[in-house]
Amino acid sequence: MKKLSIIALAAVIMVGIGSLAMAADPVQMRISHQLPPKHHLSPIIDAFAADIETLSENTIDVQVYGADQLFKADENFPAVAKGSIEAALSVNFQWGSTIPVMNVTLMPYSFTDLDAMEKFASSPVAQFLNTKLEEKGVKNIAWLFITNTSIFTSNGKPLVKPEDFKGVKIRGLNKLVDSGLRDLGAAPSAMSGSEVYQALQTGVLDAGLTDISAAYSRKYYEVQEFGSVSPFFSVFFHIYVNPTWYDGLTDAQKGAIAKASATAEAAAMKATRESAAAAPEQLREKGMKIHIMTPEEIEAIKAVTLPAFEKSFTEAAGDDAKKIIDMLNKL
Repeated sequence: MKKLSIIALAAVIMVGIGSLAMAADPVQMRISHQLPPKHHLSPIIDAFAADIETLSENTIDVQVYGADQLFKADENFPAVAKGSIEAALSVNFQWGSTIPVMNVTLMPYSFTDLDAMEKFASSPVAQFLNTKLEEKGVKNIAWLFITNTSIFTSNGKPLVKPEDFKGVKIRGLNKLVDSGLRDLGAAPSAMSGSEVYQALQTGVLDAGLTDISAAYSRKYYEVQEFGSVSPFFSVFFHIYVNPTWYDGLTDAQKGAIAKASATAEAAAMKATRESAAAAPEQLREKGMKIHIMTPEEIEAIKAVTLPAFEKSFTEAAGDDAKKIIDMLNKL
């Protein structure tokens, strides 16, 4: 009996040691993104990380690296796919020609209805895009709505009419979106949001194109005089993880991530609405001359940019172009 008791005691001790080891060694989840601390999505990403830790009972240790601290915007996808980090955020247009259908929300003046965007994350459109992302080696876990309100910033004169863009070196996004800017006569140069301020400051660019909230958080008012505001396109930041890392999680840990993702999606929608509503006046207070484009002015820009985008999008996405446009129109 004494021998059995010692064996039993040893077993209990080993279980205890194992439990302590598990508690002391949670799963690591490093998240990389490009947003500055003052961007309206940054606190939501931080809250998302905290929620995962709480909901997983601290079995997942989440570390957030914003403002390009760990990887630059165009390095995040390969870093996650290769397993160099566990997770990252990218804007949907950063996939460019790698996944052409990811650009569907960038179709000029076409998909900016807020009610439709609110349904996006749980829609067949998102599921379709999630599948495309998996084919490229990452698993998508959340869609964070960031804007349906864009701003063309400039110096010297506002960019309002098609002829105003002629010869202007403007921030581009990718080949698909930039086709419309070229048809306006502009000279787009694609770059991530974190690079634009310096490019404007040094004269590499004459004009900016971004979401109106980012124009404020990235302090465009320090280097640009004018801003023309319109619902040019919609953009999402999406959160994705390494599939092998994700498959190694317990069901409880996956559930924690799913719940935190849903909370972040709802918070992003609310924060984006509020931030976009406040941004025009915030920019004015900083000295920018803000013009809200009229329906007539929008139609003139749309008449040039939409056909160019549709042509480039169809050529790049093939049969998937019509499929995803039809799905988005049904939201």
